[in-house]
Amino acid sequence: MTEYLLIDLDTERWLCRVCDNDFGDANGNYKEGTLVYDRDPREIHQPIIDPEKYEFTFSPDPAYCRILEFYCPGCATQIETEYVPPGHPPTVDMLWDIASLRAQWEQRATDPMVAITYGPGEDVQRHTHTPPQTPISR
Repeated sequence: MTEYLLIDLDTERWLCRVCDNDFGDANGNYKEGTLVYDRDPREIHQPIIDPEKYEFTFSPDPAYCRILEFYCPGCATQIETEYVPPGHPPTVDMLWDIASLRAQWEQRATDPMVAITYGPGEDVQRHTHTPPQTPISR
């Protein structure tokens, strides 16, 4: 589903592609199974001008913006980051029709775990780009 997330169609569970940690029901929000770091946005976007002299410094105001970082509790891989107002619950960024996904893979007659998959450190280019058949002369 992403570089670090997959859905096991047999169990209908979100899994970490690095350590196989189970994040929960694939019909729900995987973020509920992660560790969340609620960051002060000024840590990431430091003031451009002196905050001692100016009220507005081109740095996000933590009273209006928080940065949520989502990590795998099994291996500490960062899965996602989002900017939200303080107190806002994590957003739902992916909802999948699991039955349709399963039907698509059954129609292909291929195990999705054996099909071309790539993960951290692997070369997606070699799986998605066909090399030229003849050299290009200039």
